[in-house]
Amino acid sequence: MAETPLYAQLRNAIKAEEPVALATVIEGPHLGSKLLVTPAENTGSLGDEDLDRVVSRDVLGELAAGRTGIRRYGAQGQARADDVAVFIESFAPPPQMLIFGAVDFTAALAKVSKFLGYRVTVCDARPMFATKKRFPLADDVVVDWPNRLLDLVGPSLGERDAVAVLTHDAKFDIPAITSALVTNVGYIGVMGSRRTHDDRTKRLIDAGVTDDELARLRSPIGIDLGGRTPEETAISIVAEIIALRTGRIVPALKDTEGAIHR
Repeated sequence: MAETPLYAQLRNAIKAEEPVALATVIEGPHLGSKLLVTPAENTGSLGDEDLDRVVSRDVLGELAAGRTGIRRYGAQGQARADDVAVFIESFAPPPQMLIFGAVDFTAALAKVSKFLGYRVTVCDARPMFATKKRFPLADDVVVDWPNRLLDLVGPSLGERDAVAVLTHDAKFDIPAITSALVTNVGYIGVMGSRRTHDDRTKRLIDAGVTDDELARLRSPIGIDLGGRTPEETAISIVAEIIALRTGRIVPALKDTEGAIHR
């Protein structure tokens, strides 16, 4: 049987690791009809223009979160109705982990992030430190300033993605943080002591960062596991990312007081 244009487009998008979702009517009128949705365009139809419009809007939200599931609508896409059941299957690319700073903790965070399925990029402006030899598990090692990299990839970042700023140098930290804050990235974690965080906060305010934007930062980074080694710190960081994504309340260092290392 020949492959339909819709399935060819789906296959090509998955192969290219581009976000795409397939919505299929599994109950109600036009059973089996399909709508392929990408951030750029739609292909196919569920049998009604209004239903297509509403489902397309909802699919983009599910795709941004990488979720697959069933949603119910009225025949013309009405809310709080169950005339039509639509199965939404999301094919999202791997979430991105952008690590700024080629420091001792970076290799451990890259390793743990890869284990969890992230596409990992390490970025540092110092060529002697930002090398593939030092970070063999990273998908990309970029020698550049963080704001320049975020200017390129920032529009692609969503709630499944993460930025970890592991340096302790204002000339790297401030551009990385301010550039990350203008994206839709789901997690922005910044390493440093409470004193470093307080000093950095003053610099960010001077740079025009608002209180709402400051509230997005997870700093000090990670949850309060009491970890000391790079590997233990990496686990605390990804644990905070998972908890933030799933809505769980955990003892984050951001919300505690006193010394980080007791």
